[in-house]
Amino acid sequence: MGERGDAALVDGRHGHASKLHPPIRAWLDAYCRGAPSASGPTVQAALRERFGLDVSVRHLNRVRAALGVSKVPPRTSVGGAGGAATSLVPPAREPAWQEGAGGLLLLAAAHETGLLPALDAAIPCDRDDDSTAHAHGARTRALLLTLLFLNAVGLRRTWDLRGYVGDALALLTGRDRAYGYRHVEHVLSDLARASAADPLTDALVTWTIALWRRRPTLADPVGAPPPIFYIDGHRKPVYSDRLIPRGLVARRGAVLGCRALTLLHDADGHPLLATTDRGDTHLTMGAPALLARLARATDTPPVRRLVIDREGMAAAFLARLADDDCDVVTVLRADQYAGLASFADVGPFVPFQYDRDGALVREVAPARFALALPDHPGEHLDVRVALVRDLRAHVPGPQPSPNPHVPYAWLEDLDPTDTAWYREGWTATPAPAALTAPKLIPIVTTAADADMDAAALARAYFDRWPRQENIIKDWLLPLGLDTNHGYAKTPVENSEVTKRRAVLEKRRAHAKRWAHGARVRYDRATKRYARFWEAARERERTLYDAMDRDVWDLQKRDAPEQVYRAEAKARKAAIDAEVATILQRAYKAHDAYRAEWDKCERYCKEQRTLLRELEDLAARERAMHELDNAKDQVMTTLKVTLTNLGMWTRDQWFPATYAHATWRRLEPFFRLPGRIVYGRRRSTSRCGPSTTGNSTATSPPSARRWPARSRISPTDVSSCSQSPA
Repeated sequence: MGERGDAALVDGRHGHASKLHPPIRAWLDAYCRGAPSASGPTVQAALRERFGLDVSVRHLNRVRAALGVSKVPPRTSVGGAGGAATSLVPPAREPAWQEGAGGLLLLAAAHETGLLPALDAAIPCDRDDDSTAHAHGARTRALLLTLLFLNAVGLRRTWDLRGYVGDALALLTGRDRAYGYRHVEHVLSDLARASAADPLTDALVTWTIALWRRRPTLADPVGAPPPIFYIDGHRKPVYSDRLIPRGLVARRGAVLGCRALTLLHDADGHPLLATTDRGDTHLTMGAPALLARLARATDTPPVRRLVIDREGMAAAFLARLADDDCDVVTVLRADQYAGLASFADVGPFVPFQYDRDGALVREVAPARFALALPDHPGEHLDVRVALVRDLRAHVPGPQPSPNPHVPYAWLEDLDPTDTAWYREGWTATPAPAALTAPKLIPIVTTAADADMDAAALARAYFDRWPRQENIIKDWLLPLGLDTNHGYAKTPVENSEVTKRRAVLEKRRAHAKRWAHGARVRYDRATKRYARFWEAARERERTLYDAMDRDVWDLQKRDAPEQVYRAEAKARKAAIDAEVATILQRAYKAHDAYRAEWDKCERYCKEQRTLLRELEDLAARERAMHELDNAKDQVMTTLKVTLTNLGMWTRDQWFPATYAHATWRRLEPFFRLPGRIVYGRRRSTSRCGPSTTGNSTATSPPSARRWPARSRISPTDVSSCSQSPA
């Protein structure tokens, strides 16, 4: 205290301040004066590489502000018609590293493929409407590009922009700084309110189909079959404190509140279209709506060959598509058949697939199957079947029933000398193995016999996994397909209670009708019983009166006692037999009316039980709310667009070794920092290994060239001149 005064009380342990000593501050001052446009993450990475220190970007920005070396945006001189650049201020020193320069590949691809005009065409055109005021001009294009490239920079939802301090998103949208959460969420809400989800989806599906449309060549065979499309359903759970429509989320094995997506892929696996519906929408309802939207939005021919998941295995659905000349390929559910005996015209099994060691693992045979139409009793839909027998997987087969007349049947497989289980020293042996059979995979189609054989039919279905399921797993899910956007809700009728109530009301109506019928039959049986009983009694009295008169006449004629007694006994036996015949009818009527009485009682009791269930159902009924899917449809469409953009970039500008690269493998290249050298006619971006993240890219793009401008604008991006090394 005597030497330093109050400064002696400062212990020097106040976090980041103790790390930035004067030598480090001097280096920071020199570095930032040499690269005034360097972003916080770039300076953070350089500091980590130079001194091995981890300092937060927020503290670095405070220190830079204190030193007077805050980030300075690049200087531009813009003029001329349309805002074209007429002159540039030449850089006085080597350009600094810019974060996310590798992502300009995606921006160049958007320009080359005509995505930017497609986005402009999808913007609502009513400029006088305040709800669409943000949907015009360069500002809205930049906002749409922000939504498009949100997942390309590692952000899942617009809320994540609140903590985003990088420069990659600003570079991709042609701005000095990226738009914040409020601006982006505002334009997304405006698009949802203006019902822009449908025109945006239609415009981008038109762009996607044009992007992957294959032009016919002279080498194509005449009369080639129409292309194959794949349809699948996907449900993403939505966690809400309100009850929303629920569906089975297969990968979680639970029924949850969710959104139901219907996805359409082409023969090469490119996602063409995705629609968003409420969570209880079945694939058999979503698929026709998706095909109708595809036909309405594009000028492509109708889909003629469709491969659909097992969920679409519904007889009425297949019959409706078959009537529309659409051949469907799917697989039977396990509860629709019982072994080979369920199929007709089963042909011989032939080899279909071998493993890497040359062993046969699958064989296939043609067959036919009559699929019952539930809405038309007695009618069937005849479908062709490719029976695939998987020799690697076995399922329990029909087991022989034990002979109940043979004692100790569990010892039948043993030698008679080994069946003395009751003796000391008897050794148990394993019981016989259960009979098994190779697993049967029945793949069905509504196509004609000449279109494809059994092997081609099986191959068409099995190709769905790498061309659709893997694309969903390797591209759409990493790009945030499961992320929800927009949670606005409107009260709707509780569909679950409505379905349950409809079932109970139907059962109650049946019970009421059956009870009425039982009463009518009871009355008839009661009257019939009374009639037969009275007839039996009347006939019995008549016959006995006649017998008494005859016996009395014999007695008056002084017939021997044994004579009239024998006559009476014989007549009594005949009378009893005749009356018993009439009584049998009465007893049968009695059993009938007792049965109808029991039925009526049971049906009346069931009505009371059903009414109690209906009242309990009404008491337990929860208010259901339906999600507004407009925002989610916009973002889902943009994610599908970004997937196609990444695939096109991979196919056009990456070497052949990246032909099957997924988003996870390409993402490090799009995250690479680089230096952008601005010239008068074009700009060159030189990217290097990332020092700001966990990049694993070892062969980054070596150089990229775009038209010159100190700030890259989406309208100025042209084709790339080199490919990744």
